[in-house]
Amino acid sequence: MSFYENKLLPHIINCACSSNAIMKLREKVVPLASGNVLEVGMGSAVNLRLYDPARVDKIWGLEPSAGMRRKALSNLEKSPITVEWLNLPGEKIPLDNNSVDSVVLTYTLCTIPDWRAAMKQIHRVLKPDGKIIFCEHGQAPDDSVQKWQDRLNNLWGNLFGGCHLNRPIIENIRSSGFTIDWFESGYIKGVPKIASYISFGVAIKKT
Repeated sequence: MSFYENKLLPHIINCACSSNAIMKLREKVVPLASGNVLEVGMGSAVNLRLYDPARVDKIWGLEPSAGMRRKALSNLEKSPITVEWLNLPGEKIPLDNNSVDSVVLTYTLCTIPDWRAAMKQIHRVLKPDGKIIFCEHGQAPDDSVQKWQDRLNNLWGNLFGGCHLNRPIIENIRSSGFTIDWFESGYIKGVPKIASYISFGVAIKKT
């Protein structure tokens, strides 16, 4: 892993993913998590303060980046909820079948290299009628924005740890064995449209 990926990139991602606008969207969904929770791409654990300790038994934090796990230490120290790190990528979730009540995905599906494999693993570990709680940026509905997302996708990914601008989030979740319970989508202010089309909501595992 390069110096940029290990030292600089975690700081850049943490700043970008914890802005006021982004945190307000996280606040809409993270408190909905309950039971045994798997957070895929936990990063610097900025979501920890948003969980409801009365609803959550424990959290497995899946985060392959050592740099991000280091940045998470201060947030873990402040949390009343037990967190167990899983040092593997999203395509390899080391948990038993039907062992998780809630999966939290916040600004994660954009980056996982093989999102289909990751979603298959998420489906496997979720209990029957388990839920995905998500807040993700992805493909915009406007053709003019999509065009620029496609043009800049590779460059963007090289700069931001493999992040994709143009993944259709709702379609990808639906096609992976989940029913969308509810969702909202829209652009957030203060961010270029190529990276600001956000979808957040809840999806239920099909059995």
